[in-house]
Amino acid sequence: MTNQKRVGIILGTRPEAIKLAPVIQVFQGSPDLELQVILTGQHREMVEQVMQLFNLKADHNLEIMQPKQSLNDITCRSLQGLEALFIEQKLDLVIVQGDTTTAFAAALAAFYQKIPIGHVEAGLRTDDLFNPFPEEANRRLISQITQLHFAPTSLAVENLQASGVLGEIHLTGNTVIDALLNVAATHPACDIPGLNWDEYRTILVTVHRRENWGEPLQAIAQSFLQILDKFPDTALLLPLHRNPTVREPLQQLLGNHPRIFLTEPLDYGQLVGAIERSHLLLTDSGGLQEEAPSLGKPVLVLRDTTERPEAVTAGTAKLVGTETKSIVAAASELLSNPEAYTAMANAINPFGDGHAAERILEIVKNYLG
Repeated sequence: MTNQKRVGIILGTRPEAIKLAPVIQVFQGSPDLELQVILTGQHREMVEQVMQLFNLKADHNLEIMQPKQSLNDITCRSLQGLEALFIEQKLDLVIVQGDTTTAFAAALAAFYQKIPIGHVEAGLRTDDLFNPFPEEANRRLISQITQLHFAPTSLAVENLQASGVLGEIHLTGNTVIDALLNVAATHPACDIPGLNWDEYRTILVTVHRRENWGEPLQAIAQSFLQILDKFPDTALLLPLHRNPTVREPLQQLLGNHPRIFLTEPLDYGQLVGAIERSHLLLTDSGGLQEEAPSLGKPVLVLRDTTERPEAVTAGTAKLVGTETKSIVAAASELLSNPEAYTAMANAINPFGDGHAAERILEIVKNYLG
């Protein structure tokens, strides 16, 4: 099998692990490719949970994670570790996903070794360089040095064309839908102590983004309290991010409410189970804007911008910002107006059909052929 091409798939965070899991699985099934799965270690436990769920193993782990690591720390340690690995492994292609610091550092390290780059989930844009930060800059920088752009939607294709990027642009759908449908087919459990899913209409909440730290987080938390006060038949499930900058204010503001359930981060199976059982989502996450519509759940986005405007255009998600009044108004509309709720719940998800990873495999094989 000496004519096998060597492909490295690099990941460091939980969202990357989820979205690359279907790609890793189909690449492992191809006799034409020899795959190296490389972890930077930007996140540790959360990535391991995903790897176990999809029955995946890493070939290399740089284990860069440190307490209170900065973007500089992550970038420098990733670059240094990947340089040595790329020289040793003699890869024919490096695949990165999305817009994390791991993805940017891995693309840059590959570029320095003149290894072609494939970018999964290419072409997302807010056109505001500092929102979200540093993700908008990361994905733009990756696009400039990529040979294979795997765009999840036609809008992402247009964004890449408008950017004048080099390299081939391919419309593939989003691999997160592949992962979601795979896990949802098993109807995973999500048992939260004290929460009776049949008793309440439960709102699933995630909030963690840097631009929401501080005052916006306070306003978001106040909106949760007002929504629960207004609708006694609702409960709120909030898996807390591990970062104390987010975690501690939320615990302080929300920890004593009888219908607010603060938990540790859910593993991906539990998260999918929670989406299936929830009534609607309030989130500043990018991935949940893509995932929840596939399970028929409306998404209110706790941000002023989104790199996924397709969801807003399709009617599966709505930008509500971070002001208390706006969030309460939007949630109240969905909780009190069945027609408004049904319109969002039944809108068609624009992010794919569950076969993105298979398309990416065929494109890579043709490119390396």
